[in-house]
This record gives sequence, structure tokens and C-alpha cells, in this order.
Amino acid sequence: MVDAGGEKPLPVTKDMEQEREMTSLGDYETIKLEQEGKIAVLTLHRPDKMNAFTGKMMYEMIDAFDKTDANDDVRAVIVTGAGDRAFCAGADLSEGAKTFDYEARADTGEIGRTSKVDIQRDGGGRLTLRIFDSLKPVIGAINGAAVGVGVTMQLPMDIRIASDNARFGFVFNRRGINPEAASSWFLPRLVGIQQALEWCYSGRVFPAEEAHKGGLIHSVHAQADLMTVARAMANEIAENTAAVSTTLTRHMMWRMLGASHPMEAHIVDSAAIYSRGQTDDAREGVMSFLEKRKPVYPVKVSDGMPNFFPWWEEPEFDWIGE
Repeated sequence: MVDAGGEKPLPVTKDMEQEREMTSLGDYETIKLEQEGKIAVLTLHRPDKMNAFTGKMMYEMIDAFDKTDANDDVRAVIVTGAGDRAFCAGADLSEGAKTFDYEARADTGEIGRTSKVDIQRDGGGRLTLRIFDSLKPVIGAINGAAVGVGVTMQLPMDIRIASDNARFGFVFNRRGINPEAASSWFLPRLVGIQQALEWCYSGRVFPAEEAHKGGLIHSVHAQADLMTVARAMANEIAENTAAVSTTLTRHMMWRMLGASHPMEAHIVDSAAIYSRGQTDDAREGVMSFLEKRKPVYPVKVSDGMPNFFPWWEEPEFDWIGE
């Protein structure tokens, strides 16, 4: 059971085409994780169920982001769905009336629904918090229907592009529940409070063009071009930027969304540029520009992050329910 205008694609170079050989990065049941060149492609892979979300999928996606963070050869991650009908049709509704009653489902043995932390914590939120923590840029290639957690899981992705047949819906109020996956934090920051509330209050499903106009997605493309555009975006990052600089940039931008004063950004900016300015990456960046050649940045995320990273304190989950 499922709730169910384009820009020209960026050019694809011969180098990009040569890097299309796919290597599996793990053995999963509900997703695929593959590497092609410097890009990891995470595919939600339950095409017979329109890639509907389960507890198992949550755990596997979290594990996949652990793998991409630990792999210095991966410079960017693309997330998409299998098939041409859906990115993710939301939660798997096969449990019927008790779909969202996790206490009632605790004795089924279903992965992601048995332990106390699984029962209390929203699975979509556990996933979005993991994506939020990613050390690599994340591009969502939304290839079809994306409703419920299928749309909220996209919110911590850095860039979201969609096929022209994609549909979006924050349908929670129409299912008698509420927005999840920390979307009450992410969505207003991305599209503004007025647009966020209109979409969530109504719970209606809307087309890709409206999602683009409302600021939810970056651009709309023909479905046949979607992954070509996503790969071009990822390769633009992977081939031209320093890995550590990109990781720093990702966290500086996202985490400053909650800063109380620009001084917080100034403090981090200052420490970061002081540290990075002394590295081989900075020397390479300047000299490759002056010498008019492609840069080769040597510093790795695994062992080259500045000593002040992370500069924030990670909050702990605190149960406030009954």
C-alpha cells in the first residue's frame, strides 16, 4: 500500500564515463551500496514494494553511511531508489492498523522494532541524524514517489534533484500521526516555516515542479537524465576539491543553521582557515591554480581533520514520553 520542467543535465566527461565500473561495498537485503570511481551510490532496493521503509532498511542505511565515511576513496554519496516508480513510498504499511504502534509490534522479532530503544526512538530520525553527521557530501536523486519518511529522509541531504515524475508528500496528519525524522528541525530551515506548515498541515501530495518552486529540491530533470546529472554534480566535487575542506564546509554550513550569533561561525572559520592554511592541501590549491593544472590534494579525512573537529557537543537522546 503506497501514497503515491527540467534543467539540462551537466556535461559528462570521458573521465566520468570511464569511472562507471561498479564495485559492491556491502551485502544488504533492502539497499545496494556500490562505488563507481570516487562516488558511492546508495540505492533503496525494494522495488516490488516501491522501496518502502522498514526497520531493517534503517539499520542498513546507517551502516552504509558508516562505510562511506570510513572510505577515503569515496568523496560523495548519491542516494536514489530502485526502479522508475518510487524513490521511497514511505513506511511499509503491511502491518495494517498497527504499522505505527511499535509497542504492539515489539514481539514480532522484526529488526528495528524489538529493543526498547527501537520502540521509543523514531527510526526515520535515527537515519536523518546519521545522514546529518555524514563526513561526505550527500546528493539525493529522487526518481519517483517520495512520501512520508520517503521525503523526510531527504532533508539532511545536501543537494536534492528530482525526476519530472517525482511526487512528494508530508502525509503524516492524514495518517493520524505527526511529522518525524527530525523534519520539524530540517524542513522549516530549508523551505521556510510558512511553506513547511502548508505542506505538513494539508498532507497533500504535490509534483516535482512545486517542490522545486518551494525550495525543497534543487532542480527537475527527465528521469533518463537524473543519475547523469547526479553523477556530474558528485564528480564536480570529487575531482576538484580537497576532501577535508569539503567535510569542514558541510559541517560548518549545516551546524551554523542553529547558531545564536555569527560570532559562533567566526570562531570556527578562524580556527579552520588557520589550520588548513598550514597543510599540503592549501599549498597544492594555490600552486595548482598558479600553474594552471588539476590539483591533487593529499590530505585524507580519515587522519587529516583539524584537531578541533568536531567542535560541537553531540546531544543525547532523552525520552520524554509516558
